[in-house]
Amino acid sequence: MGESAKVEIGGKGTDYAVRSGTVGPDVIDIRKLYANTGAFTFDPGFTSTASCESEITYIDGDQGILLHRGYPIDQLAEHSSFMEVSYLLLNGELPSKSELETFTHTISRHTMVHEQLTTFYRGFRRDAHPMAIMCGVVGALSAFYHDSTDIADPHQRMVASHRLIAKMPTIAAMAYKYSIGQPFLYPRNDLSYTGNFLRMTFGVPAEEYVVDPVIEDAMDKIFILHADHEQNASTSTVRLAGSSGANPFACIAAGIACLWGPAHGGANEAALNMLREIGTPDRIPEYIARAKNKDDPFRLMGFGHRVYKNFDPRAKVLSKAASDVLDRLGISDPVLDTARELERIALSDPYFIDKKLYPNVDFYSGVILSAIGFPTTMFTVLFALARTVGWVAQWNEMISDPEQKIGRPRQLYTGAAQRDYVAVDKR
Repeated sequence: MGESAKVEIGGKGTDYAVRSGTVGPDVIDIRKLYANTGAFTFDPGFTSTASCESEITYIDGDQGILLHRGYPIDQLAEHSSFMEVSYLLLNGELPSKSELETFTHTISRHTMVHEQLTTFYRGFRRDAHPMAIMCGVVGALSAFYHDSTDIADPHQRMVASHRLIAKMPTIAAMAYKYSIGQPFLYPRNDLSYTGNFLRMTFGVPAEEYVVDPVIEDAMDKIFILHADHEQNASTSTVRLAGSSGANPFACIAAGIACLWGPAHGGANEAALNMLREIGTPDRIPEYIARAKNKDDPFRLMGFGHRVYKNFDPRAKVLSKAASDVLDRLGISDPVLDTARELERIALSDPYFIDKKLYPNVDFYSGVILSAIGFPTTMFTVLFALARTVGWVAQWNEMISDPEQKIGRPRQLYTGAAQRDYVAVDKR
């Protein structure tokens, strides 16, 4: 008999099994709590509730650890590629050379989108936010690819997964091109996943686009570092939508909608906007003083993390990538100078150190993407592009989980008790 926990209500106690994962905290299995006691748990945001069992990603926020299928994120970012990490998340193991070649070939052959989708884009206003376009276009994929929406068929699930991962860069690049009035570029099968995206985004038909290996490497690292992050808000949204049996394209569109929020995927955009507000390095002391003032509403964006109570392991990787990109491009920009100086101060100021307000992945990714030439409106789109592989892996795992049920959170009702209707002329 394993360890158990007792919950006592009204003098009546009931034992509940304690389950242990590979690593991390134990969980109390309370699935029979309501049946046994007539009571629910109250957990806003589900921050103390395990909503599922998963083998994909593990985070230890106190220690600054992020593992994908057991592999540390810094090792993957340093030695792997986004395609290899995508295979790992989907299949559970790193691919052999031939498996990686086959997977990469499959993804590259799925990068084109249905030609009628180009007319779909024209239905949006020219100044539409790219995330609004992403929500609409990805949701509409189910109208174009009927042959991969049967979630009970493992083959169709695999085809849908490959299509989503492959087409997301094309859809994202088209959203950008549409917003600036340039023609769409078709993908090319001879380029890497990331190189193809850069060309479709920044290339033009009038001349050949040459992929810069430093930029390509930095973008690939950004994609790896955003590929999955356990049961966050958007991933939970994908799982919740999928629990109803919705098709995979609708589920990923739901995840994109959730990611759009400034408290989630929009954090890197907010961090760069903060740097632009500060403007120049000489104004940093003024803003740091404001950040330390409890009565001032100003907050430094891009510092600290809800999960990581230590240094964000992803930030360490991007810190070097940011330096490489800025050095490569030789950009003279006071906003980027401000970012570098703010980073230096934050890593040495006792206030930041004591409160563990280290620069996080959003701080560095915003700096890198801005230097490459992406407008802030595209930042969350790039996040969605990378996170699609995590969403797809989590969705596949959920569909295959025999214990998974349709999501149905409970509530603590605090409204009016039952009362009788009163006719309008007597109120």
